[in-house]
Amino acid sequence: MTTPYILVLFYSRNGHTQKLAEAIAQGIESTGVEARLRTVPPVSTMVEQTIPPVPSAGAPYAQLDDVRDCIGLAMGSPTRFGNMAAPLKHFIDQTSPLWLAGALIGKPACVFTSTGSMHGGQETTLLTMALPLLHHGMLWLGLPYSNSELMSTSSGGTPYGASHLAGANGQLTMNDTEKKLAFAQGQALAKAALKLAAPL
Repeated sequence: MTTPYILVLFYSRNGHTQKLAEAIAQGIESTGVEARLRTVPPVSTMVEQTIPPVPSAGAPYAQLDDVRDCIGLAMGSPTRFGNMAAPLKHFIDQTSPLWLAGALIGKPACVFTSTGSMHGGQETTLLTMALPLLHHGMLWLGLPYSNSELMSTSSGGTPYGASHLAGANGQLTMNDTEKKLAFAQGQALAKAALKLAAPL
């Protein structure tokens, strides 16, 4: 039997969503649960373009087994016109075998995003990312207002999930509030996953 783990699945073009993923992973691992960081390959409009099967750097590409066998899932993407980026959607669209098997039913999940502008679609991206997870029967966890930073943030952070304001040119790094909220989200996800995975 494999060690229980939570999958932190993300796509990141310029590294901001990856930083959020890493902060969430730290929150997960603060509970003693393994955080498995995985990314997805980019997609291209050029249908003949190919990429190596293993990325040259960073997190490995996710496989369906990574999703099937996790006890919880954190999923993140930069915002693309108020929605998740195409590479992550492309990967999620391949999870029909898991849906048919009911493999994710009852497992907890959360979502996270990064945007270039304050009103660049953070909340709509988080909401639309949650939809396929709900179709899989997963239990969506947001960020409760017991995280007081939600009341004072002037950058990222929503009740729907952790977020980061990267700036129009990607010039802004994660601030302390965004880091705390991402950490808290990972921690809460891990605690919920442990409770739900415990034998009755």
